[in-house]
Amino acid sequence: MAQMKAIKVEGFGDPEVLQYVDVERREPGEGEVLIEVRSAGVNYADTMRRRDQYVEAQDLPFIPGSEVAGIVAEVGDGVDDVSTGDRVVTLLGTGGYAEYAVAPAGSLIPLPEALDFDRAAAIPLQGLTAYHCIKTSGALKEGESVLVHAAAGGVGTLSVQTAKLLGAGTVIATASSEEKLDLARSLGADVLIDYTEEDWPEKVRGATEGKGADIILEMVGSEFPEKNLKCLNVFGRMVVFGAASGERGTIVPAALMKRCHAVVGFYLPQIMTRPDLFVPSLEEVLAWISSGKLQLTIGGTYPLESAADAHAALEGRQTTGKLLLNP
Repeated sequence: MAQMKAIKVEGFGDPEVLQYVDVERREPGEGEVLIEVRSAGVNYADTMRRRDQYVEAQDLPFIPGSEVAGIVAEVGDGVDDVSTGDRVVTLLGTGGYAEYAVAPAGSLIPLPEALDFDRAAAIPLQGLTAYHCIKTSGALKEGESVLVHAAAGGVGTLSVQTAKLLGAGTVIATASSEEKLDLARSLGADVLIDYTEEDWPEKVRGATEGKGADIILEMVGSEFPEKNLKCLNVFGRMVVFGAASGERGTIVPAALMKRCHAVVGFYLPQIMTRPDLFVPSLEEVLAWISSGKLQLTIGGTYPLESAADAHAALEGRQTTGKLLLNP
């Protein structure tokens, strides 16, 4: 069996559990392809899997990484519409932090010629999360306001721009520093708020003529869900897609009644089970990137063996934009 370098997790814990080791390279099965990974995305979901705090229980051992761009190296039986040498991007459950990864042929998206591997790997998970949180779960209507927390992060930078591209009227961005707020402004945010200040919900209301935001993207957890409801408009939607603080927070259901609030969960793997949602949306996002309508913010690239450093930087809130690993 051929070998490859990969990041392997044999026990849950801090970034140090990410081991750079030799492992057996899988062969593609029926309907699968083997991808030579040129770039792999680093996401909060990866850190949560590493700590066994993900939405779904994580088995051990495993190779993290759900987002890869690369070249098709081998094609399995029953695959007719993919060839070796094709440049592709895809989403996996796990297995992306490696020199090679196996993926279903039906999940592959061809890369536009103008798109390099790093930019391609920066798109699928965070780009589709931003897109579907706003359009599918958030049900954005033309001219509505959108509140984006952690607007300088990977999902945040894409959400600010995607909200505008999908027709939002006012985009309100929060971040923890002036530098990060400046980045959100450069991407099109209309209102900038420092969420480390206690009165940020009042500032959101002030920016919306006292009404509150129509859509709030919630991925912080802790006390944020409750505070978000204080600045959510009547018939507003709060879309929950993470808990980066590590604390999930609480919501009192009866508190939603008075202002007809809706709390909607979003989990990208459910989109992956719906080709009618997954494929067209990723193609649209890739087209935005290729045309220059959507700008990517690459916060840092690391060699594969430095995956632990990338995780430490991400969890330490030391980064902006997208982090990538290059095998």
